[in-house]
Amino acid sequence: MKLPHKAHVAIVDGEHFTVMQNTGQPFEPKLGNAQKPDLTATNFSAGVKHQDDIGQEHGRTDLNELAHGAAATEWLNAKAISGELTDVLVIADPKTLGEMRRHYHSELERRLVGEIDKTVTGEPTAKIEQVIASA
Repeated sequence: MKLPHKAHVAIVDGEHFTVMQNTGQPFEPKLGNAQKPDLTATNFSAGVKHQDDIGQEHGRTDLNELAHGAAATEWLNAKAISGELTDVLVIADPKTLGEMRRHYHSELERRLVGEIDKTVTGEPTAKIEQVIASA
């Protein structure tokens, strides 16, 4: 995947949110400047869609995890609207990415350079760079 120089990479799952920036070249990403924004999960709108007790009992639906994905998206939306983010790549596990897409603001959508549906939270930076380069 071609990742523009200085593009931001949002790495998200149901519990973690890290934003990094590409300091390398478009086809040879080097991620740095990691920050972990403090989020408050307040948007539990996924509860309307995921009300089945069986799914929650078997761990397929965790409203707190989905609310965390929505909170990460709200943070990205605010930064995109204010102009602090220009190019954004989102890497998230499939369930979180699906929830995030429901909350994308049109300004964030314009700034997205791609999405990767893979769980990479907790992985070393070199592994994340490899995932981006091979996408």
